[in-house]
Amino acid sequence: RFQVIQSIIQEVLDEKGHCQVLDLGGSEKYWLIGEDFIKANRHRLHFTIINPELQESKDPALFTFSIGDATDPELFKGRKFDFVHSNSVIEHVGDMDAMRRFANNTRRLAKRYYMQTPNFWFPYEPHFRFPGFQWLPATVRAWLMTKMKLGFFARQDSYSEAKWHVDSIRLLSAGDVKRLFPDAKVT
Repeated sequence: RFQVIQSIIQEVLDEKGHCQVLDLGGSEKYWLIGEDFIKANRHRLHFTIINPELQESKDPALFTFSIGDATDPELFKGRKFDFVHSNSVIEHVGDMDAMRRFANNTRRLAKRYYMQTPNFWFPYEPHFRFPGFQWLPATVRAWLMTKMKLGFFARQDSYSEAKWHVDSIRLLSAGDVKRLFPDAKVT
């Protein structure tokens, strides 16, 4: 996956000499996947990471953190980036309207973007690490969470806690992604 991201960033570097990257919902640690490329180009790169919670940067010359909501239509109003990236975030932002706002921001803030999200139709649900989990009724998923640890989640003490977790993750199909990002190549 980083080969695609690297090629987009390299295209910007070749065109402009520098690249301003906006990461919606990411972390500095995530970018270690391209550590060698980033180190080699650090004087020509800057990453702005937007997240709802504060993060401390280990490399503030390269990474800037902003607290915010990636679905806010006012996010970085009047500002443009060279590249917007998001890794497995859109499925956590809320309902389809929130996802639409997220997609609109992605497309508004840069002409180049790369957004990754798990596919609803892939048989293994990556958050709960349970085959076919996303295809079960929400009530069954929540009930299962009260009975056992699933993926990143400890066994939930109450059904309402479990239901909240189930409702906080909405996987998208390729068709959903195409509707949200009509100008994108969906793979």
